[in-house]
Amino acid sequence: MAPGSIVLLLSVLGVLGTPALGDPGPLEDVVIDRYYIPRVCLREVQMGDFIRYHYNGTFKDGKKFDSSYDRGATVAGVVGVGRLITGMDRGLQGMCVNERRHLIVPPHLGYGSIGVAGLIPPDATLYFDVVMLDIWNKDDKLQITTLSKPERCNRTVENSDFVRYHYNGTLLDGTPFDSSYSKGSTYDTYVGTGWLIKGMDQGLLGMCAGEKRSIIIPPFLAYGEKGYGTVIPPQASLVFSVLLVDFHNPKDGVFLEHLEVPESCKRRAVTGDFVRYHYNGTLMDGTLFDSSYSRNHTYNTYIGKGYIIPGMDQGLQGVCMGERRQVVIPPHLAYGENGAGEKIPGSAVLIFDVHIIDFHNPEDPVEMETVYRPEGCNVTTRDRDFVRYHYNCSLLDGTRLFSSHDYEKPQEVTLGTNKVIEGLNTGLLNMCAGERRVLIIPPHLGHGESGARGVPGSAVLRFEVELISMEEGVPEGYLFIWHGEPPSSLYEQMDLNKDGEIPPEEFSTFIKTQVAEGKGRLMPSSDPEKVIADMFRNQDRNQDGKITAEELKLKSDEDQEKIHEEL
Repeated sequence: MAPGSIVLLLSVLGVLGTPALGDPGPLEDVVIDRYYIPRVCLREVQMGDFIRYHYNGTFKDGKKFDSSYDRGATVAGVVGVGRLITGMDRGLQGMCVNERRHLIVPPHLGYGSIGVAGLIPPDATLYFDVVMLDIWNKDDKLQITTLSKPERCNRTVENSDFVRYHYNGTLLDGTPFDSSYSKGSTYDTYVGTGWLIKGMDQGLLGMCAGEKRSIIIPPFLAYGEKGYGTVIPPQASLVFSVLLVDFHNPKDGVFLEHLEVPESCKRRAVTGDFVRYHYNGTLMDGTLFDSSYSRNHTYNTYIGKGYIIPGMDQGLQGVCMGERRQVVIPPHLAYGENGAGEKIPGSAVLIFDVHIIDFHNPEDPVEMETVYRPEGCNVTTRDRDFVRYHYNCSLLDGTRLFSSHDYEKPQEVTLGTNKVIEGLNTGLLNMCAGERRVLIIPPHLGHGESGARGVPGSAVLRFEVELISMEEGVPEGYLFIWHGEPPSSLYEQMDLNKDGEIPPEEFSTFIKTQVAEGKGRLMPSSDPEKVIADMFRNQDRNQDGKITAEELKLKSDEDQEKIHEEL
């Protein structure tokens, strides 16, 4: 009980007939007992204020003569302008919202010697039990309190913006009347276009996404004298606790923020390029709705061709390889009013934090950069040459894939035999021994959409190659070629012991002699013996382990026979 109410209470007890020193006689003024005072009292009733309150009215004997509770409606009126009995005008002065008082109103401050016919007899002392529910004044303004605000706020709500917000709505006494949380969805609407009550239209202006506000709206900026349904009484002040989830304007385009751009950006993505990127997708309040990182796989797509939402199509234009970019997309360039699935609400602004791994165009050739080329480079590699080379292979984001340095010797390959990816074969052509190059190989000249073991699908590859050595090759389909005309009596020279047949040992000895004397050369290989064995197997037509004169034929003669057969 508040200090000072003890004296008042003693007076009341005397009037009610509780034993006292003596009857003090008729009351001269209203007796007030403030039997409940809220801890927080932001405002007290003053003359000229509009108020809403509930009450029970009784006589001294406890008989009820009136009650707002019985009518199911609060009483609304103005204090101190003669619309209430004088005792009530005085007794309500200084009350706080939710304060409760017992008032004893003497007859001369109530209905006097006349009373109210059939209800209140003449010279009746009236007892009121009052609870104050609402206080406001026609000069009141909107009361806005910022409860929390993000550190970063690039933009605030303006008229004509479309907002999505959560709210709890209560009357001034704390009685809840509505909540978006109970409906499981935000309240979505335009600001400043008459779709909201005036107070909310004003109260949302200047808010940041993620900001929380308390907005106290006087009745004349809310539902006024009519109230709203059964939940908002007439002349009710409204209190909204608002969390702004996101907002945008129908005229908004895509907003880009370049978080990290590589110093070296030789090329930027354009329409028709195929882009591989990682992303985190969040709503404006920070709620994560999707992430490529969670799937451990980049998102791969063409840009500018309608395969992705329009905002992302626009937002990826001009990116560099390795760039980190934030793309803010309004709903009309994303999933619109319907949203997508359970995680993207209707009319949601989407924020994508994107990391570009690589991109290419289906028309791209191999990009070659010569890092070192020896002086006096007169002989360069051609198709069918046998080359030895070292290489390091990585993705464009620096992820290491393979390296020949992990093995004991360099990589070996005959160029033009489809033993390596097309882009690497192209990049090894026209090189000198000792030359070093950097090759950028698009996926259609690499491992394609499917990728390979350890290589992601549609990945652009970076090779650092060094040509160690090269050997001149032979034409396609040949294992050995003569530097001049072959001997006219080839079989007789090959039959070293003149026994009329050529076993593998004689064949191998003869071929090695021709190579050693510079009369011909084998197809380059790390295993010449295997090449010679293949040659022998080709000539031993019946596979009996020896070559006869009828079986031995030059490849050029075989090719001519095929032409005649076709003719």
